[in-house]
Amino acid sequence: MSQATDYLQHVYAVIEQRDPHQVEFLEAIHDFFQTMTPVFERHPEYIEANILERLTEPERVIQFRVPWLDDAGHAQVNRGFRVQFNSAIGPYKGGLRLHPSVNLSIVKFLGFEQIFKNALTGLPIGGGKGGSDFDPKGKSDNEIMRFCQSFMTELSKYIGLDTDVPAGDIGVGGREIGYLYGQYKRLRGADRGVLTGKGLNYGGSLARTEATGFGLAYYTEEMLKAHQLSFKGQRVAISGAGNVAIYAIQKVTALGGKVITCSDSNGYIIDENGIDFAVVKQIKEVERGRIKDYADRVHGATYHEGSVWDAQLAYDIALPCATQNEIDEAKAKTVIANGAKAVAEGANMPSSPEAIAAYQDANVLYGPAKAANAGGVAVSALEMSQNSLRLSWTFDEVDTRLKAIMQEIFAQSVAAADDYDVSGDYLSGANIAGFTKVADAMISQGLV
Repeated sequence: MSQATDYLQHVYAVIEQRDPHQVEFLEAIHDFFQTMTPVFERHPEYIEANILERLTEPERVIQFRVPWLDDAGHAQVNRGFRVQFNSAIGPYKGGLRLHPSVNLSIVKFLGFEQIFKNALTGLPIGGGKGGSDFDPKGKSDNEIMRFCQSFMTELSKYIGLDTDVPAGDIGVGGREIGYLYGQYKRLRGADRGVLTGKGLNYGGSLARTEATGFGLAYYTEEMLKAHQLSFKGQRVAISGAGNVAIYAIQKVTALGGKVITCSDSNGYIIDENGIDFAVVKQIKEVERGRIKDYADRVHGATYHEGSVWDAQLAYDIALPCATQNEIDEAKAKTVIANGAKAVAEGANMPSSPEAIAAYQDANVLYGPAKAANAGGVAVSALEMSQNSLRLSWTFDEVDTRLKAIMQEIFAQSVAAADDYDVSGDYLSGANIAGFTKVADAMISQGLV
């Protein structure tokens, strides 16, 4: 056994012993470690500095009580979290997720992935993540406002423009960011750069709403182009019907692809004429309805219960944009049997380790989340820059910068994979490129 392999196994055993029940976090660590052996074989200084044990332990974990009153006047209590994972290259940056499934394991897995995603953007931002097990579904605007105000009352003690800049994630859109920022401003003053994803009339950036979905399309376009392929004339399956999925549908369609599916937690729709993103946007963002409503409004569209990844349906490209672990090994084999030549991830860790192995064994092009969905945090960082400069860039300027960032992320992944003799493995390439940047910064800053 090589020194590198022995070190990786030792660090994983330490983490597993410390956090045996944090399933999602252990999965993220395991997947990451699988690609790191060549790095530690080439760089024994990383072993000497024990960089992995330092990197996998968050700099700070904050958990707090969130009490709030529902519309009936009853006191409710949720848990709030913020994991400030790594600040080696800049202030902590990462979204807030509101969903009943949120726990410390999920927040840590998301924060860990965010470290490398943010490093890949080339912008000076570290990794963090947060959220609560509060469920915004079915809640009134006033209930969501009261929850957000209570959540921010505690969170405000730990964030700041040069310290930690949260954004949105699942369950946190423009409405929630507005309530969170309003409470922060009341408590700490009008520091517009402390949250991103803000409304355009109080410091938000054009193209931020579209950024993750557009960025996913730009990254996938680069991956396809590297293999003399494109979106043009291709059938595309997308899961999810939230922010990422909606704008991925829009941009993929603009690039010549035909998106034939999208979904929510109840089921999925198939539209052989191509999904109309404007209808999905109206249903999900304006009416806050269910994707089933699409089939009632659009002639020829059909609705089906269950996972879109179980459907026997021909398509060329798969873009999972819903949530973590939505594709297991069996679903991955269905995706492959359906004819997918490429899979790129709009959600965070939507494919299980077994699913990823299935893609790779079948020579399906695979774009990992930390690279493919980095567009959202990239434009969040551009929003921070605009706030600092006290100006706003045009939509086209932000979109042009976003596209260039996504192209550079793909190029970095290719270069790292080539450098470490794993050409074509974009997962390893992204992990290596992000890790080496953060590890070198940590070593430069000493044992802190």
